[in-house]
Amino acid sequence: MSTGEPLLLLSGTSGSPSKHQAPARLSVGSLGCLCQTDSFSLSLYEDCDTASLNHVDEEEAVSRICPESDVSRGAERFQSADSNLFHCLSVECSQKERQWKVSWGGATEMQRSPSSLEIGVVSSSQPQEKPNRSQRVRNKSSQFEDPFSSEHDPRLIYINDPNRTNDRYEFTGNEIRTSKYTLITFLPKNLFIQFHRLAYVYFLVIAALNQLPPLAVFGRTASLFPLLFVLFVTAIKDGYEDWRRHRSDRNENNREALVLQSGDFRLKTWKNICSGEVVKIHSNETMPCDMVLLGTSDPNDIAYIQTMNLDGESNLKTRYSRQETISMISDGSYSGLIKCEQPNRNIYEFTATMELNSQRIPLGQSNIVLRGCQLKNTEWIIGVVVYAGQETKAMLNSTISPSKSSNLESYMNRETLWLSAFLLITCSVVATGMGVWLFRNSKNLDALPYYRKKYFTFGRENRKDFRFYGIALEIFFSFLSSVIIFQIMIPISLYITMELVRVGQSYFMIGDTRMHDSSSGSRFQCRSLNINEDLGQIRYIFSDKTGTLTQNKMEFQQASIYGKNFGSSLQVTRDLSYETSTTESSWQQRRKPKSGVNVDSVLMALLNQPLIGEERLAAHDFFLTLAACNTVIPVSKENSLDLINEINEVGIIDYQGESPDEQALVTAASAYGYMLVERTTGHIVVEVQGERIRLDVLGLHEFDSVRKRMSVIVRFPDNIVKVLAKGADTSMLSILRRADDDGLHSSLHAKIREATENHLSGYSSEGLRTLVIGSKNLTGAEFSEWQERYEEASTSMTERSAKLRQAAALVECNLTLLGATGIEDKLQDGVPEAIESLRQAGIKVWVLTGDKQETAISIGLSCRLLTQNMDLIIINGSSEFECRHLLADAKAKFGIKSSDFGRDCRDIEDMCNGDVSKLRTSNGHVSDSGMQNVELTGVIASDKSEYSERVGNFADAELALIIDGSSLVYILEKDLESELFDLAISCKVVICCRVAPLQKAGVVDLIKSRTSDMTLAIGDGANDVSMIQMADVGVGICGQEGRQAVMASDFAMGQFRFLKRLLLVHGHWNYQRIAHMILYNFYRNAVFVLMLFWYILHTAYSATLALTDWSSVFYSLIYTSIPTVVVGILNKDLSHNTLLHYPRLYEAGLQNEGYNLTLFWITMLDTLWQSLVLFYVPFFTYNISTMDIWSMGSLWTIAVVILVNIHLAMDIQRWVLITHLAIWGSIAATFLCMVLIDSIPIFPNYGTIYTMAASRTYWLSVCLIIVLGLLPRFVCKVVYQTFWPSDIQIAREAELLKKLPRQLGSRPDSDIS
Repeated sequence: MSTGEPLLLLSGTSGSPSKHQAPARLSVGSLGCLCQTDSFSLSLYEDCDTASLNHVDEEEAVSRICPESDVSRGAERFQSADSNLFHCLSVECSQKERQWKVSWGGATEMQRSPSSLEIGVVSSSQPQEKPNRSQRVRNKSSQFEDPFSSEHDPRLIYINDPNRTNDRYEFTGNEIRTSKYTLITFLPKNLFIQFHRLAYVYFLVIAALNQLPPLAVFGRTASLFPLLFVLFVTAIKDGYEDWRRHRSDRNENNREALVLQSGDFRLKTWKNICSGEVVKIHSNETMPCDMVLLGTSDPNDIAYIQTMNLDGESNLKTRYSRQETISMISDGSYSGLIKCEQPNRNIYEFTATMELNSQRIPLGQSNIVLRGCQLKNTEWIIGVVVYAGQETKAMLNSTISPSKSSNLESYMNRETLWLSAFLLITCSVVATGMGVWLFRNSKNLDALPYYRKKYFTFGRENRKDFRFYGIALEIFFSFLSSVIIFQIMIPISLYITMELVRVGQSYFMIGDTRMHDSSSGSRFQCRSLNINEDLGQIRYIFSDKTGTLTQNKMEFQQASIYGKNFGSSLQVTRDLSYETSTTESSWQQRRKPKSGVNVDSVLMALLNQPLIGEERLAAHDFFLTLAACNTVIPVSKENSLDLINEINEVGIIDYQGESPDEQALVTAASAYGYMLVERTTGHIVVEVQGERIRLDVLGLHEFDSVRKRMSVIVRFPDNIVKVLAKGADTSMLSILRRADDDGLHSSLHAKIREATENHLSGYSSEGLRTLVIGSKNLTGAEFSEWQERYEEASTSMTERSAKLRQAAALVECNLTLLGATGIEDKLQDGVPEAIESLRQAGIKVWVLTGDKQETAISIGLSCRLLTQNMDLIIINGSSEFECRHLLADAKAKFGIKSSDFGRDCRDIEDMCNGDVSKLRTSNGHVSDSGMQNVELTGVIASDKSEYSERVGNFADAELALIIDGSSLVYILEKDLESELFDLAISCKVVICCRVAPLQKAGVVDLIKSRTSDMTLAIGDGANDVSMIQMADVGVGICGQEGRQAVMASDFAMGQFRFLKRLLLVHGHWNYQRIAHMILYNFYRNAVFVLMLFWYILHTAYSATLALTDWSSVFYSLIYTSIPTVVVGILNKDLSHNTLLHYPRLYEAGLQNEGYNLTLFWITMLDTLWQSLVLFYVPFFTYNISTMDIWSMGSLWTIAVVILVNIHLAMDIQRWVLITHLAIWGSIAATFLCMVLIDSIPIFPNYGTIYTMAASRTYWLSVCLIIVLGLLPRFVCKVVYQTFWPSDIQIAREAELLKKLPRQLGSRPDSDIS
């Protein structure tokens, strides 16, 4: 029911707005992305140059209709506060190399956000404040574009005249292209993209240097092989993916549709359709482009479409053709002019007008069908193309989720810098030593090895001079040659290995049947392969409530009508001035019609009475509003197109709506005898107790996140015009009718309002979603004034949304309160258990919701997020001054210190781990009444000593922070972020209620920008997209609100409870595997490089090699790579049963136990020792022998391969057949390759392996190297695990001894990888 209108952040100063105040420039855009590279499918709406002025006009209009009412004050409650309190937050996005500014929290809540999020950005005419820390550049940001930049030069579409429409050739055709490459551009473009990785550039430089004669250490072909192999494999993968895109594009472009040609509709391929052409679509066909409807087969000019391909929503939506265009279809004469906005991404907004027969007809979002939508329940439609090809809204929204890099990868880059420094040092040592050696032996170089100036050999080369470049150049060349020799110190294979391991891990996560949702049929999805290991280091979870923690399947539970509560299982002893008996207010007498709604018999009895009395009339208008004030579509389950002739049964009609709330309300109205049976653009038919009432729809103001309400203006059969409205309590209560002069009526009205507000509080405390219902009879003057403004606003090409809000303000005032509704959104299965396990794992769960504070608290208790022994800190500030003092008082009350980024690391770690006992200084005690509510809502205590008198020891108390969106407006925009940060991280739980989509992203960024902790955001709707993209890891729920969140996420699942297994099991495994794999790769390459380094030191620093070129190349690509990949995919330190039974084992990732700088340097020390053993055992063994250099190289090659593979085997906890084949098969493959290489006569090492393998000393040396090299590591592991075991080691030992309890019904451990 949302129209996706922009969030206008309008206000004046703290007082009333001045009529003469200069209008503030307000730029309204849409959220493009929160990423650094790509944008997501969110768009920008309009540019309202006179927003402040419009706001003043709106208030003036209301004041004329409702003098001395509460409307102006009420408007100020849900409009943003002082405009000079807002400043813009710089954000960056690189898709189009443009920057805009966006205000965190400067937007009110969107109940149903489409895939576009609208944000208002206000710049005040008053002087701006000095920039502060909250204005810093965000690392994940938003992108905006202005689709109305050319609104004063609109697009002109001449109906059925494509040549005139595109006479300037400025419009694109309808051919689409999603591929990246062509045959000509594939090679250069793909190489350009691949060489964005600095590692590839590094190895390209190394390979190029090796081609120079003075630096040709390896064979020129061998040096190119690793880089060419990696480039080739990546190019094949990219080429295959792009070939699939080309195939998909070709199939899409060659589809056919009926296009009006020479007076007849004939088939035409999609790619040849142009703007201005008239197209006919039949039932179940897909729209080839964006079209304005001209006519439909439905007698009421309605078309039913399904937008699943566009936004993922499966429910049907209605589109209408204008009655003025019906003559085109009947006469067959298609003509006219359409003026529409320029192409933009906003799929929920369309602004245009049609000039037909000297008439100016307004066109809106309900008159356009978009490419990708399917026609349902309608025989045919005819439309004119306004946007084609790449300019269609579907193609403008077809962008990918932002790419993210893992936390471990950033640490790996840090260690790579250390290894680079070490590489430079070793190369400098070699070059310096070589220079010293040359200087000392400069007079007898011909008589010494390595640097002879002449060849001493047989044949033509005998006695020929070397190219000796002098000592200086030889030193420089020696440095470069050393870089070439030691190049694998920077492991190029690690990048490929990590990609392969992540693919394997994703395969097993997708295949985990325990994360399949049988109810919806959705499987787990890995949409990003870059951050699997981050799942094992999540410290903060930011969760939406509706549809994420709850099912988003609304059930009508309770209603408050005329001050009486119906449907409550609790006894209501007194409503207004009369008693209600137990039998009358209970749910003992129920009936369940075919709609499945539980019906209150007392309320049914009231509705069956004649329409006499105010209470009965209020109940009538109440349910009439529920049935009429919505956008729900009644659809026959028998696929009949005429619902009027259907049987009068509730179950015969299926209601299709864009909002689950609306569907629940209409279904409830049907159950109580108010059944919606027909809806067109001009009228609504409601069946009331068997009698059909036709209501003429004179106007509809759909829900938007500024007004937070919806209203419909209808004319009854007796010509009475009424406005029926519903909306959030904060929005509706402020526009109700003021007290009359009649004391009796005024008293009754006040009692009704008081009772209704009490019922609303009760509903919220039970976790129900609430709406307030109201209505009003319009006088002729009121209706005429509204109609004039409404028609003017509907045909406006600029600022249409703002003008429609002004028109709505004329009638949305002085409403009569009819009642309120309470809708239940039940928790998903397993949510309380999942949250409890996540909290035990050391993860903080924050809930960011748009619901009321009471509803959020109630849900928090039911899902075990809040506990009875927690102290609630509730912050509801209405100004910057209030928020500042509320935060300060809360910190003082609980002794929370301010964060000082210069403090010692231990304090920071305590803060990040939530150890509030180390951050508090004051004393106090928790009350015996259970959950203590420390509510700070505007009354600032002047004497802080009162706290010490009233409050005891809070050192061990668990805190929960409840904060609303209004407070976040001031906190996130001012220098109060640090105060909120100090308070929030000291709390076990944080619940943010009434927050807008962009405020959700601001809260996530508050943690991301101030800590190094990993964040995860999970949601199911489009209003969660900004939060999902802002977090380090984004998880989308395949829920009832479409697939916008899924499309923007890194991972997707069907239920929140699967998050427990995703993090505690797969997250733990992935982190441990990747962490060990990175350390092992550093070790594997460093031990090989150091072995070569020791050899060069004994060969006069000459940069010569004992190993063959191919052995050096194959070492990291073939000899040792496969075991790394297999272990990285299959190794498991603990079973899934153990990890789920003991959630605290997850803290190993939070504490960086698997990978940290200490472990890196310990690994390097072990590497140093093993390299010394590798070199010096053969060196001393064969010191006095006649073994040649190639035989020694053969020994070192096989010894280092066996050593590193056994080193890896020592760390494997799960041995399976594939693991054995990988470890021992790699050693066997190394022998086989050496035999093949040594069997080639042209190689200098020809035959060496045959000679060495026959020697006993050879094998004894290999065994001695392995024993001496691994002995220190083995001893250290035994001592450490015996005296200082970690939790994982203790759990593994208990698991091996069968001491851990096994969960009933769990599968064998071998089923899960």
